[in-house]
Amino acid sequence: MSAGHSPQTAIEKIAQRHAVDLDPGEVVRAGAFLNIRPRHIMTHDNTSAVMGKFKEIGAARIADPRQPVFAMDHDVQNITPENLGKYAKIQQFAREQGVDYYPPGRGIAHQVMVEEGYVTPGAMVVGSDSHSNLYGAAAALGTPVVRTDAAAIWATGQTWWQVPELARVTLTGRLRQGATGKDVIIALCGHFNHDEALNFGVEFAGDGVAGLSVEQRMTISNMTTEWGTLIGMFPFDEVLRDFLLERADFFKARAEKGGPAPRYTREDVDRWWSERADISADEDAFYSRELTLDLSTVIPHVAGPNEVKTITSLPEIEKRRVRINKAYLMSCVNARLGDIELAASIMRGKKVAEGVEFYLAAASSEVQRIATEKGWWQDLLNAGAIELPSGCGACIGLGRGTLEPGEVGVSATNRNFEGRMGSREADCYLASPAVVAASAISGYICAPERVESTAVRGECRSQKPAAGSSGAVRIREGFPARISGRALFLPKDNLNTDGIYGKDVTYRDDLTPEQMAAAAFANYDPSFQKIAKSGDIIVGARNFGTGSSREQAATALKHFGVALVIAASINQTYSRNAFNNGFICIECPDLSDALAARFSSEAEKGDRTIAGPGLEIDFEKSFVRCEGAEYPFAPLSPVAQELIVAGGSESVVKERLAAV
Repeated sequence: MSAGHSPQTAIEKIAQRHAVDLDPGEVVRAGAFLNIRPRHIMTHDNTSAVMGKFKEIGAARIADPRQPVFAMDHDVQNITPENLGKYAKIQQFAREQGVDYYPPGRGIAHQVMVEEGYVTPGAMVVGSDSHSNLYGAAAALGTPVVRTDAAAIWATGQTWWQVPELARVTLTGRLRQGATGKDVIIALCGHFNHDEALNFGVEFAGDGVAGLSVEQRMTISNMTTEWGTLIGMFPFDEVLRDFLLERADFFKARAEKGGPAPRYTREDVDRWWSERADISADEDAFYSRELTLDLSTVIPHVAGPNEVKTITSLPEIEKRRVRINKAYLMSCVNARLGDIELAASIMRGKKVAEGVEFYLAAASSEVQRIATEKGWWQDLLNAGAIELPSGCGACIGLGRGTLEPGEVGVSATNRNFEGRMGSREADCYLASPAVVAASAISGYICAPERVESTAVRGECRSQKPAAGSSGAVRIREGFPARISGRALFLPKDNLNTDGIYGKDVTYRDDLTPEQMAAAAFANYDPSFQKIAKSGDIIVGARNFGTGSSREQAATALKHFGVALVIAASINQTYSRNAFNNGFICIECPDLSDALAARFSSEAEKGDRTIAGPGLEIDFEKSFVRCEGAEYPFAPLSPVAQELIVAGGSESVVKERLAAV
């Protein structure tokens, strides 16, 4: 339906066009719970896990075979019979269901989704991977969903989704020489590092956008995930239109040579362009946050070690001469043509420093093919790069080249969480392809050319009213009005899913619930398993559950017997995983801050799991009692209660299938 003259943001407009069962005249706003039918749903190696959930809910046929896309990219270096058998089963399932399948080596799923034309302006395209934000570079509503959602979409074509709070980031000015899209997103992560955009949907705007290529936008949109957002969307402008016209020409030429039919044509792009107002923000649309960033003040920075939101300018870190053991040019954030061309221009005729290993993997086979034709790939190999197949590889801590204890790495990937790319006893910094290439040659972290120090200039203005309890809540039959238990305080902001459920078990589908429980928090704190007991209530800090969308980070806690998770703020994807599996998560910053103050000395000593006082959570009155004090939290909605009572969203899907 048309929103008429009621102003909407771009995200609200695109959500509206993909919503189903709206009431007559209903206009989609931030905060709304919707049933949505996305254009496409992408799954990668985790397709096998989604297949299991698909069968568990009683589904046999995919509702719309054109909706899913399977692209294998995570564990492509693993040629064990078990992993090859897993890929074979996924391919066979795709063939039986009529779903598009891209085998190992074709490329990283997000890159393939854009290259192959699945992502288009105004489309809602979701993926069972946390970096699905990347699709926002093509003016699409790209956002992650979890495996349970993916199975629901396969089975019924739809799932539930809540429109997040919305923020506009106005980019002004132009990037100076030597600065890249990676530097822009690192600057955003580091400058606005107090949850300014946490769990928001972000729309980029301003005159600075026109100076960013689509590849740079893909880098920025991709890493808005690490900034804590659910969506990072750019507008449909001339730069994107030209990119789409180029792709349309490629599709046409490929089809004329016997390839697949084009997914869109020049005529489609022209039509989208003429209708772009339908997916563009209205001038008077409301945003809860307004942020600005002056691109002319952005210079190369590195993030880390082992923290995305801790950044250091290149002039400052160059003075420290931080020696490196490994360098990486790979991943869905920085392994495209422009990245490879830039790295080749820096390394041409030079050699990787002695004692440094430089790992290279293209974002896709198409990228590698063109880079090879241009000579850039060979330039990097001549310099000493170690070639890996197109895929995630070391970025996810799988395959060759991971960090060993005591090593230091500089990487063009999107995450450097402790233990993600190898040993927990290694240090990893994130940087642009230019800095990675220059550092690989020099043997220490540096820029390819001298950089003048400049302070990043940016501001944030909030228009969000303070949230609070809205009185007594009706408790659904079967939902507990109160829960009591011992608090276990985990005093770490941005506690990521790698720490909650490590990479060594994430892609194992054969673990029992008991084995999953035994892996809970092992990568964050090996002593957790000795301190914790069934019935405990986890109390976390800010942005709990950030990072990868692996749902086992929630289900492992449920299997352990954790009663629920309370945190100052919770990553939205983690919360979605939890409720989809019948596990409660609530945000209560006052309680978290109170425990942080009480246990500050223990945290300073390095304690990571701290046994605390008893808690009582009153869901009817929406507050937590702790040692005589009461700490409010937002009321738990009937939709959320229903998911808990049902034991997760699978039951809801089963009912829907039974009604067909």
